[in-house]
Amino acid sequence: MQHGLVQVYTGDGKGKTTAALGLALRAVGHGMKVLMVQFMKGNVKDGELESAKKLSPNLTLKQVGREIFISKLRPDPKDLELAKKGFRMAKNAVLSKEFDIVILDEINLAIDFGLIPLKDLLTLMDSKPETVELILTGRYAKREIIERADLITDMVDRKHYYYKGVHARKGIEI
Repeated sequence: MQHGLVQVYTGDGKGKTTAALGLALRAVGHGMKVLMVQFMKGNVKDGELESAKKLSPNLTLKQVGREIFISKLRPDPKDLELAKKGFRMAKNAVLSKEFDIVILDEINLAIDFGLIPLKDLLTLMDSKPETVELILTGRYAKREIIERADLITDMVDRKHYYYKGVHARKGIEI
């Protein structure tokens, strides 16, 4: 990649992770190497994990979280530890230039929950090599992130079947 940018998918609507995965799929089709680090996720049943195995070594997906909901007011020390470990992994991947694209899935939420300091992400954004595309997903993107990004997509929740009692479905949401 000659000119890597910073993209942000945020907002209350569905599709932030899906958009990032679509971009990853397109990149892999062109022979690029992609790393996706999923913060606050640890669901071994997610379909994207199986897809990543089939697209390896061009697509690597690492989950750094547990399969439980995290308390925003009192995050468990284990959740803090996993998030910091994941951020170190992501930072090393970005700076190593081993991957053409690095996706930090749910990073905005991890920052909002206080699992990762905002200043650490801003420093990474500012020091990102020119040849690496950085994708940031999750609700509640901070103003400082939005100001530094090259592209912002704000997913808007206008209507969702969840409110009619339809929960996460295999192959669609998981």
